[in-house]
Amino acid sequence: MIEPDLLLQGYRLGVFPMAMEDDSIGWFSPDPRAIIPLEHFHVPHALGRVLRKQLFEIKIDTCFSEVIEACAKREDTWINPEIMESYTQLHQLGYAHSVEACAKREDTWINLEIMESYTQLHQLGYAHSVEAWGEGKLAGGLYGIAVGGAFFGESMFHRERDASKVALVALVQRLRSRRFALLDTQWLTPHLQQFGGIEISRNHYLRLLRSAVELPRTFSGD
Repeated sequence: MIEPDLLLQGYRLGVFPMAMEDDSIGWFSPDPRAIIPLEHFHVPHALGRVLRKQLFEIKIDTCFSEVIEACAKREDTWINPEIMESYTQLHQLGYAHSVEACAKREDTWINLEIMESYTQLHQLGYAHSVEAWGEGKLAGGLYGIAVGGAFFGESMFHRERDASKVALVALVQRLRSRRFALLDTQWLTPHLQQFGGIEISRNHYLRLLRSAVELPRTFSGD
């Protein structure tokens, strides 16, 4: 298990862990880095209709373990067709190898060590889950880490359509109401772009991060 102090210090310095294919832990600091500017968060029109129907009830931190386990079981991958085409071109130039095999992996960067580490952070009050419930069942959600006025989104999942998106909207509403300054999403995907996600340089990110983590903010509680 990653010690809590080490894990939190990593986030304060702009790095985060992921489980590798051999179950070792790698540390990453992407450049560029993806964030969702809280003041420019965008709710797509179709999702707005879903929100108005109030299909889901939002809960905070009621079943963190179930959320992270559901995220760990996701079988999708960040390696989309655009990524495959790009790395295939690099392969033709002699730089990249076996991207197709990676895209077909059904495992996840969330292994047992990651789950235990973040569960301990949850018990210490740093890791949080935002959950969308429908008809008494967990329909989707997300989890992440709060340090000062920064929230580091880690992963999301859904069992019902739009549930994870509704959880993301709830997260942003909570961060805005509690005057958080930074929502980090690590890497940019088309999914996050529709909500206003952007890429910024690592240096720019670190400047935002340094000021955000010093803010006296709390995620939990009424």
